[in-house]
Order: sequence, then structure tokens, then C-alpha cells
Amino acid sequence: MAVERVGTDLGGSDLTLLQRGVWRVAWFVVAGVAKAWFRYEVHGRENLPAEGAFILSPVHRSNLDTPLLPVIRKEPIRFMGKDSLWKVNRFSSWFLTTLGGFPVDRDAADRAAMAAAEEILARGDTLVMFPEGTRRSGPVVQPENMFDGPSFVSGRQQVPIVPVGIADTEAAMPVGKKFVYPKKLVFVIGEPIPPPQQNDNGRVPRRLVKEHTELLRQRLQELFDEAKSLR
Repeated sequence: MAVERVGTDLGGSDLTLLQRGVWRVAWFVVAGVAKAWFRYEVHGRENLPAEGAFILSPVHRSNLDTPLLPVIRKEPIRFMGKDSLWKVNRFSSWFLTTLGGFPVDRDAADRAAMAAAEEILARGDTLVMFPEGTRRSGPVVQPENMFDGPSFVSGRQQVPIVPVGIADTEAAMPVGKKFVYPKKLVFVIGEPIPPPQQNDNGRVPRRLVKEHTELLRQRLQELFDEAKSLR
């Protein structure tokens, strides 16, 4: 089955009534289940931009991180997912896309996914990008695990990054486990980080992207620590 590479059918004012309905129902289901099972708390919602595009960049410790992120805001968000999820069947492909997902090839430099990410932001949507790339373990956001993708895209589109600390999804669903434990989860949303500035040629120097990534790492660590202290 062909996998849709660029999610041009969902976003902002382009949402159909069906897509809006599916998103709203899914939000209530996710928020309701999460409240009952995880007793989750969200701190810092006031830091979410009221309008305009931005990148949402959380720490990543569990497969729960992506499906639970909608609890922090009711408006639709877009997120990347491994392309194999779109190949299960036609319904899963439609459902994931309707909920804001688009596939990315994690085994190669996926130019189409990056182009989709920039297109989504150019339309004014919210995009989730995990700066650690994949699930990590432990209480420290390691510099060697940070990817420049969010900062690069932030600079290209001149949109802010909103960092998010999440505790305790790793304990709720550890790597390799299928059972979901009823741990209390805390989300802490940080203040937006302005994008790295472009030069006169409209490009962001690699040095500034690297510095921006390190700033993002430091903010994530602070928010991660704060989230764990609030459990």
C-alpha cells in the first residue's frame, strides 16, 4: 500500500468537518482515559502561543508520549510517525493522518518528511518534533542524543520551539513492555524559544543551529526535572 509522504490534506483551516469531528472525539477519549488512569497534570499552558505556527518539542521516554500529547491543548497538532504504522491497513493510515500524523522514514534522510514539516508550519499549524529522535531512557537529556532537526526547521521557517518536560511515561510504559501502569503523569510546558536568526541570504548558519539545539537541550532538562519534582 502506498504511503502518503506529505500530509497536505490536514492542517489549519483545511480541516474537513469529518476530520475535526474525529480529532474532537479522539481528544475527549484520550483526555478522559489519561485523567482516569494517569491522573495527569499540565503546567504552563499559558506558554503555548495563542496564534501562529510553532514546534512542540518534548522529551521522549515512552511510546505513550505521542498519543498523550494532545492532552496539553485541544487544537489539532501534527506529528511525525514511523512509516510502518501507515502500512498496517487502510484504516490505520487514514486514522493516523486524520489525527495529524504523517510518515517519516527513520532509516534514511527523509527529505519528503522534512518538506512536509516545513509545509505544515508554513500553513500556521503546530508540529511535534522530538529533539531526541527516538525514545531514550533515564533522567538526563544527553547532548549526544540531541538532533538538530527542530532547530533547523525552526530557523528555516522562523517559528518558535515550545519545549515540554514529561514525567513519568517511562515508568508507565517502559521500553519493551506492553502493559501500561497507572503512574501519575506530569506535563510542564516551557516558554517559547525564539528561532535561530537567518543571515542576509535567508539561511541559518550551522553554528547557530548547534547553539540553538544546546539551548533547547538545557531547557528540556530543566522542564524534565521540574515535571519529575511535581509528581
